[in-house]
Amino acid sequence: MPAEPAATARQDAPRRARPLRQALTRWLAGNGALAGLALVCLVMFIATPAFLTIPNLLNVGVQAAVVAVLAFGLTFAIITAGIDLSVGSVAALSSITAGWLVATAGLPGPVALLAAPVTGLIAGLACGVAIAYGKLPAFIATLAMLSIARGLALVVSGGRPIEMPPEVSFLGGSLGPVPVPVVVLVIAWAVTAFVLNRTVFGRSLYAIGGNEEAARLAGLPVKRTLAAVYALSGLFAGVAGLVLAGRLASAQPQAGAGYELDAIAAVVIGGASLAGGSGKATGTLIGALILAVIRNGLNLLNVTAFWQQVVIGLVIAAAVGIDALRSRR
Repeated sequence: MPAEPAATARQDAPRRARPLRQALTRWLAGNGALAGLALVCLVMFIATPAFLTIPNLLNVGVQAAVVAVLAFGLTFAIITAGIDLSVGSVAALSSITAGWLVATAGLPGPVALLAAPVTGLIAGLACGVAIAYGKLPAFIATLAMLSIARGLALVVSGGRPIEMPPEVSFLGGSLGPVPVPVVVLVIAWAVTAFVLNRTVFGRSLYAIGGNEEAARLAGLPVKRTLAAVYALSGLFAGVAGLVLAGRLASAQPQAGAGYELDAIAAVVIGGASLAGGSGKATGTLIGALILAVIRNGLNLLNVTAFWQQVVIGLVIAAAVGIDALRSRR
């Protein structure tokens, strides 16, 4: 007789554990990027205790800033099942335009702070109009802009760096103990989160990404929204170009090369789907931080830049693979 309660207890144990496993699975599904960031930080701390110091963590924020700002702009496009391959080149063109207006055209320094975002906005809007009204695939339109923007950056600068005015170089400095790029990153994250979560425009992006035809039949201005999405992506690229120029103290025509791949990876690592309809500002921020933490940790471990490229490539491949698996499920 005493054996029966024990047997019953053993049978009930799996049933009691099942809700815990289900709760853990749900949490990981919604917070996988955050768990990944915590795991990467733990591994880097074990590998090199110098990682978890305040100066180094601030350095991680600085390293993540440019990619994160680019990725925030890309988040809008990816939510609508689009893509923007031009953000790295647009960032370079924006900073070159701002530097040229001050150094060559003789305009006052503060103009550069406005010229770069406006340049990015115009480039992004051109892509958006071609995609929404010209029916060009986003991949083709933004690939063309990647080449156009990079070529214009080289033409305007003559292939040489342009020194930036103090108003832009300030973006590479600090406000007290906090680096300015980190401040810009936080502001860009807050703007992105507000647009996606608190505006009709932001909510309509999810509807378009989920089913564009259904969104059109529901009365959403799909074409205008898509044009605005790529204009926003260009605007964020212009801001990222300013931050990058501030860190370098000059506008470089070849700056930002390859950054679009890191930005796309940050968005996907953060939980957005390349199939559209999902994505969050906080997830994108975490994705950018994961990439920055990996690079920073590898630098601390004296891993060569060549192997760093291999590791980042593997991370990108894993992120896209997880996205594909998530989409099938």
